[in-house]
Amino acid sequence: MGHYHPTLPLLLLLLLLFPPPSALAAGGGSTSDSDSDSAAFVGVSIGTAASGVLSARDLAAFLVRERITHVRLYDADAGLLSALAGTGVRVVVGVPNSHLLALAASPASALSWLQLRVLPFLPATLVSHLALGDDLPISAPSLLPLLPPALSALSAALSSLNLSRPIKLSAPLPFSALVLDPFPPSQASFNRSLVPSLVLPLLGFLSNTSSPLMVDLYPYYALTESRGAIPLDNALFRPLPPAREEVDPNTLLHYTNVYDAMVDALYFAMRDLNFSDVQILVTETGWPSYGDPRTEPFATRDNADSYNSNLIKHVLARSGTPLRPEYTPGVFIYELFDEDLRPGPASEANWGLFYGNGTPVYLLHVDGAGGFLANDTTERTYCVAAEGADEKALQAALDWACGPGRSNCSEIQPGESCYDPNDVRSHASYAFDSYYQMHGKATGDCYFQGAAMLTTSDPSHGNCIFPGSELMSNFTKGSGVNTTTVSKAEESITILRLRKGRGISLHMIPILLSILVGLL
Repeated sequence: MGHYHPTLPLLLLLLLLFPPPSALAAGGGSTSDSDSDSAAFVGVSIGTAASGVLSARDLAAFLVRERITHVRLYDADAGLLSALAGTGVRVVVGVPNSHLLALAASPASALSWLQLRVLPFLPATLVSHLALGDDLPISAPSLLPLLPPALSALSAALSSLNLSRPIKLSAPLPFSALVLDPFPPSQASFNRSLVPSLVLPLLGFLSNTSSPLMVDLYPYYALTESRGAIPLDNALFRPLPPAREEVDPNTLLHYTNVYDAMVDALYFAMRDLNFSDVQILVTETGWPSYGDPRTEPFATRDNADSYNSNLIKHVLARSGTPLRPEYTPGVFIYELFDEDLRPGPASEANWGLFYGNGTPVYLLHVDGAGGFLANDTTERTYCVAAEGADEKALQAALDWACGPGRSNCSEIQPGESCYDPNDVRSHASYAFDSYYQMHGKATGDCYFQGAAMLTTSDPSHGNCIFPGSELMSNFTKGSGVNTTTVSKAEESITILRLRKGRGISLHMIPILLSILVGLL
């Protein structure tokens, strides 16, 4: 599950300055249970180097709740495979590099591996693919000769089982090591050093078994290595002005984004080896939400939100690519959870859409994407104190929010409805949410130097109603309610609070509704 920094030839990257006349459309998604690789989908990969992760049972329920129908695991996790039974979630099961030697030995050893790690969970758990190895050309090049015999042995073992639902085999490979000279796409070719021993046997196997070429593909790294040759907007699926549109000079195909250009580079490279019937499955792509500001300036929440939100809509629009408009590859976003235990640069720990406990790192803008990821900005969101945030950091952020930030902190004063519990975390959560709601719920307004996080769970408790709560906003809904009426309703709420010396309890809502009706 690596993020290889590609060394892209700068001269050829300069040829990338050819984006499209218009951005591709975005829209509805697919949750089909079809075994066909031709159905476009967006899934997520689930890493293991994260602390405080949900239990297997809770994680399975979380996936269903978030309407995530495809996941990629990096190992045959027995607990999660069992928990996913009956959920309808389709699973790509990873085969670690350390298992390749045993699998390559013979179909009998491959069958033993399947009987131990996969068969116990079938057919209740929908295992769609086995993904052999991880970043082999980079992480373990000495194991590359084992890949073709391991694929053949596993294929023979699966054939002997006569499974009711076929399981396809492939090997995820890093785009950066696999493809040379990717820009413009029509000039792309496979790394010649890998062609005889890996690429040709692999493509032959995939063609014969109707399996996809699995590729880990990162426009983020293409951007960071381009030294300014690639515009940021082009990497984030944002349309460029006409003067900066990108056109492949050899094919005159227009490209609206780096992602499509990289996918088409793979198609052209396969065509160069006389393979045109192998589909592509993007097993990793994504964008980090945080990095060292000095060395990783593009790793920000806003950029991660833009890339992943636009990617989801782009894929689920089923627009294909300029070269292959009839086919849209499925894609797995790297990754579901931040892996805070990963070593390396700051960005390595910050690729997740969610923290390990299931709260979102940021809220994707995927309205209209067929319900994928229920916790997008179409849902009610709140800004609260981050899990594990240092108390001193929370106090500093609280002081800023209630001071220069001009949050409404009156409800956390002594005797008011949100004063209890009287601790920094609780008061900071109220102040953060006040600031966040006041500024229109922009993702960047729920940060506070890392002390805050977004959540879709209403943090209101007892008589303490948070600014973003449904209980509060009910008074601003409905046709015919103008600003004056809303102000009067809020004034009435304030009066009731002052009379009680506390917040609004549930039994007071009918009274408030009566007041509101009288005001309309």
